[in-house]
Amino acid sequence: MSFTLIFENLRCNGRAATAKVSNLWIGFSVCALATAIQAQTLMPTPAPSPSGSPEEETIVPTFETQKLARTFMLDVPAPRGQITDRNGVPLAQNRLSYNLVITFPTPLNFSDAQALSYTREKIDEAGKLIGRRFRISDEAILRHYRNRGIMPFEIAPNLTPQEYEGIRDKLPPGMMVRPVYVRIYPNGKIAGQIVGYTGKTGRNPDGIVDNHETIWPQTEGREGLEQTFNDMLTGKNGEYKLTFDKDGRKTSEKLVTAPEPGYNVVTTLDLRLQGLAEKALAAKAKRGAMVIIDPNNGDVLALASWPTYDPNAFVPSISADQLKALQSDPDIPLLPRAYRSSYPPGSTFKVAVGIAALETHAVYPDDQYQCVPAIQVGNVTFHNWKKSDRGALNFVQALTESCDTWFYQVGIRTGSEPIIDWALKLGFGAKCGIPLRGEAEGRIPNDEFMKATHGRKILNGDIANMSIGQGDIQVTPLQMAQSMGVIANGGTFYQTRLVQQVQTFDNQIVTAYQVRAKRNVDLSQNTLEQVRTGMIDVVNGGGGTAHQASLENVEVAGKTGTAQWGPKHKERTAAWFAGFLPADQPRYAFAAVYEGEVGSKVHGGSAAAPMIADVFKDIYKGQMIARRSHQRAQEQPEIRRAEPVEEQDESD
Repeated sequence: MSFTLIFENLRCNGRAATAKVSNLWIGFSVCALATAIQAQTLMPTPAPSPSGSPEEETIVPTFETQKLARTFMLDVPAPRGQITDRNGVPLAQNRLSYNLVITFPTPLNFSDAQALSYTREKIDEAGKLIGRRFRISDEAILRHYRNRGIMPFEIAPNLTPQEYEGIRDKLPPGMMVRPVYVRIYPNGKIAGQIVGYTGKTGRNPDGIVDNHETIWPQTEGREGLEQTFNDMLTGKNGEYKLTFDKDGRKTSEKLVTAPEPGYNVVTTLDLRLQGLAEKALAAKAKRGAMVIIDPNNGDVLALASWPTYDPNAFVPSISADQLKALQSDPDIPLLPRAYRSSYPPGSTFKVAVGIAALETHAVYPDDQYQCVPAIQVGNVTFHNWKKSDRGALNFVQALTESCDTWFYQVGIRTGSEPIIDWALKLGFGAKCGIPLRGEAEGRIPNDEFMKATHGRKILNGDIANMSIGQGDIQVTPLQMAQSMGVIANGGTFYQTRLVQQVQTFDNQIVTAYQVRAKRNVDLSQNTLEQVRTGMIDVVNGGGGTAHQASLENVEVAGKTGTAQWGPKHKERTAAWFAGFLPADQPRYAFAAVYEGEVGSKVHGGSAAAPMIADVFKDIYKGQMIARRSHQRAQEQPEIRRAEPVEEQDESD
């Protein structure tokens, strides 16, 4: 069977990569492969026999036998598997590309002068046809002819569609366009940092042709899922045999083994949500990130960072100038902030502090503390973000208005250990475990960290800082969204999942990443109700800080946060908004962070909350959802007054 028929049979028998993915891309890739192999055959030689003799097929090619009988077994790169979103929409696939090549007649009897004359003539003709100037040295031409003249000599890779159309019917003898498949990212920048990109495994070879050398350079994953799942995406090379007689004439060529396409990676991403998240970031943030998770199973639906990059810039290779521009950009577009950057969480961390206080009964829902402009802790004055005295507040009211001085008092009363314990239970201070390299761990400081960093244990002033998400705490946007998912679903901590499964070419599951509940954090129903009520009021209540996240037809629950981080005198602001919706039956848990400029004054309610609103306005457009009426916590007459708290040295 000829290799053309073999590949046609492979194409016809191929099934969809996933139940919802069209098999057109597979047929396209395989057809491209068949054509590419055809394009690498040599110029016609007299009367080739169907196959080489047994003696010929055992000869190993060397420099000394370039013009003698020999057999070459060459590898045919397999089509790389595709990466899709949860609905089967391609995020990475293959496209047909054309390279302009020169072929040399066999046997290879040209002198150096003849080889140069022949090649220069073809290069001049090609230049006139496509309007390009080629800078190819005599040394490169002769090195190729002497070492690997049986292989096409590439002079113009990756022809544009216009160039290809202009020359395909006008090529003189000894020239051809060689079809190859290259990676394409059909959605451009969308999910670019998650999917990653590929690069050639090496430069085009120019040495003596070796057995099992690939017909054209292979590619490998260099970042993102392309890198993590590279072995599965790569596929299995085919084998193509070329046989030459003792005079150096080709006597046979055949596809011995067809390549097997790489496996397909099906992610949990929702391309629509991912696109909306990146659009909102692009419109409202110079730098930032947004993560959206399904709280009912831990699936990552959107993992967006801004700025980002288009992985197509790396296809077939990126220029040195382009790469330098990306690497030197002060906004760092190559940094996936959603999971590789960590920030102080600011007042979003008050949710964890409140849970710790309520669950340990350091405070009760009806307890009230004064929301004063400032309190003294040791010899340090800690201020509220509002300068006015707000009076006595209970937990729901304090969370709604994000009263700092209330949480200073309650945090110190609760103590560092319960706060640290509940922060860890909610997933802070540990990697979420998504299959992407470089995920940040974040940090929940404990006594050991404080001793190593500051030479002392945690003091009350540290607890006050921790209680409003400042100090040494660091969290990633992914961790924040994960914690909101735990609260949204009532206390189940799901393993965060970015990839659903890996499938073969014919739709067989190779690896499945099941939904997995890691633990139940044992949140009491009373605490859950208090936290949810407070988060609903943050968005919808009279004194809430996130009114700009309020939607007409769905009730949003959330918490704002604003924190300073960075070196002294160059501090920047991280403005947060995190939560879930719909508030009564959550389908989405989210976290958005806005990176402010040095010295800028931004807030979670005005910078991050509107970005979330933009995304979900589109998702719930036209839907009418009744708001859940919720009972606000009742104020009680007992009022616990804020008292000055003395700092005590607990260090050894």
